Amino acid sequence: MNQNSKIYVAGHKGMVGSAIMRQLKKEGYTKIVVKNSSELDLKNQNAVNEFFLLEQPEYVFLAAAKVGGIGANIENPAVFLYDNLMINSNVIHAAYEYKVKKLLFLGSSCIYPRLSLQPMKEDYLLDGKLEPTNEGYALGKIIGIKLCEYYNKQYGCNFTSAMPPNLYGENDNFSPEHSHVIAALIRKFHEGKQQQSKEVVIWGTGSAKREFLYVDDAAEACLFLMKNYDNSTHINIGSGEDISIYDLAIIIKDVVGYKGEIVKDTSKPDGMPRKLMDNEKIRSLGWQYKIGLTEGIKKTYTWFLENEKK
Repeated sequence: MNQNSKIYVAGHKGMVGSAIMRQLKKEGYTKIVVKNSSELDLKNQNAVNEFFLLEQPEYVFLAAAKVGGIGANIENPAVFLYDNLMINSNVIHAAYEYKVKKLLFLGSSCIYPRLSLQPMKEDYLLDGKLEPTNEGYALGKIIGIKLCEYYNKQYGCNFTSAMPPNLYGENDNFSPEHSHVIAALIRKFHEGKQQQSKEVVIWGTGSAKREFLYVDDAAEACLFLMKNYDNSTHINIGSGEDISIYDLAIIIKDVVGYKGEIVKDTSKPDGMPRKLMDNEKIRSLGWQYKIGLTEGIKKTYTWFLENEKK
């Protein structure tokens, strides 16, 4: 992939896709093709095929997905499975049909079993039952991984998959109903600060542990893999460090400047007890994350303040 290669970023308006766009432009790539969801419905196979026929991209970053937090996943399992199944199937098949040189599919750490050994190695995939609260989303991502693997095996394609942990940062979704944990907590503590609330409620026991990666680091990892990793086996990208949800809440409370108490709603689910990925493979290739958790949360809160009323 060079500066004159034609590159399609699927999902360029989302948090990850927009970060990949920033990284591509930063590194001097100029021939980038994008379409809004209103212009191209990736769930429509005919529309996707027509787009690939017209544009003939050489490289594809598949960052488009139906995403949401634990509440949204519990309420809409069929939507999360169907939408991601269709998006992944259509784009990966079109990349094969129209002879894309390389595709990078962005997955999620939720592909691993609920009670997986920690840290989670790449070969732990399908070793056990998935976390029920996001099973639909996880299955959609697993299908994407396997499609890349099988298209490589059967057709000689060069499709690979990157598995990030929980991502956060610029362009995250801060809606109360559909946001992931860091965005949700930023909004909760910010509104608690504005309203001078005595307490902010967090879901679950607070004991569940999660690994987080700032989205610009994830985008840098995606470009690194596009240039340096040609393998059917999916690869983990992350920080290699995790933190309990309660300790995370304390950091966000401090960054936001909220002075009240944190209260745990133990009637709400924790999700997977722990999700820490083994990142030895990508580190051995020469990639390492740069932005620490507290720094990343500060950057995210600054972006939220600048954009919340837009």
